Amino acid sequence: MPDRPEIVCICGSTRFVDEMRAVNRDLTFAGVIVVAPGEADELITDKQKTALDALHLRKIDLADRVLVVNPGGYIGESTRREIDYARATGKPISFTDPAPAAT
Repeated sequence: MPDRPEIVCICGSTRFVDEMRAVNRDLTFAGVIVVAPGEADELITDKQKTALDALHLRKIDLADRVLVVNPGGYIGESTRREIDYARATGKPISFTDPAPAAT
């Protein structure tokens, strides 16, 4: 048992920003360290998106486990890539909603 709180990386589509914020809040109040996707109030460039995607993979590296916020079972392309990365690195993955069968 580590001598620190669990670290959870939240993954999910930016369309679910409100749901991810709620999960972040609930986990934080439960004593969990949360790393979550970066947020932008404006449109970002392709270069910024690439940089944020790479940064999020490093966040997965830091985490003890990954929690995918996927209302209705939705998993987009970026989230799918993050799930594949987490699996390849042996991170436990859970979902807020039942994932589609292909997950």
